[in-house]
Amino acid sequence: MVDLQGGDAPVTFSPRGQLAKRLSILEAAAAVFGRDGFAGASIELIAAEAGVSRQTVYNHHGDKETLFVDVVKNMTGRVNAELFATLATFPDRPRDLQAELVGFASRLAANCMCKPDNMALRKMIEAEGERYPELLTAWREHGPGKLACALAARLANLAHAGFLHIDKPELAARQFMALVFADLQPGPPPWKPPGKADVQSAALDAVSTFLRAYGRPPAFGEAERQAASERGEPALRPA
Repeated sequence: MVDLQGGDAPVTFSPRGQLAKRLSILEAAAAVFGRDGFAGASIELIAAEAGVSRQTVYNHHGDKETLFVDVVKNMTGRVNAELFATLATFPDRPRDLQAELVGFASRLAANCMCKPDNMALRKMIEAEGERYPELLTAWREHGPGKLACALAARLANLAHAGFLHIDKPELAARQFMALVFADLQPGPPPWKPPGKADVQSAALDAVSTFLRAYGRPPAFGEAERQAASERGEPALRPA
């Protein structure tokens, strides 16, 4: 506990309580910025949303510009955690490549594109990217950019194993993501997040298109694959 002298009696606060208050301010600010935009938001509105005083917001984050940057950083961190948790489910050793890629694409869309945090973050970045170009660059590099690099490595591994034919994994990864999200972009209000059937349909169309571009002939069974590997031959069924 930290003691602060205030008047005749000491005032105490705990670091845990201060952290909770800071997170409450960040959540309230994200809601206000997402609803009203940067120009329409004010410290007073954010303080009221968080249930704290205006001075408390200033004490934690300084001015409105700094608070906006802090909100974007915090949201990017949360979104990235979901992105990479989803990436961990990528089918590295698929038995049915198309079906497993469709499942992965569905999870990618549902967990990342269609979550409120991700949608709100994209809205803020797109609306304020001109005012804060460094934020837009950082978001691309640490959000979609990091995911694309990690996905490219996974796709390159599938190509090396004979499942795909890819010369430029980074390009293939960006195209895969673009295909998955193509029909799920937010539209004009009143726009509603896509439902499960919409996500599944988008994933199926995306993977079908992707495999027409990068797919290879069906793979052998596991025993034939191992034998072909030992002979130094590609593990593919002859045409």
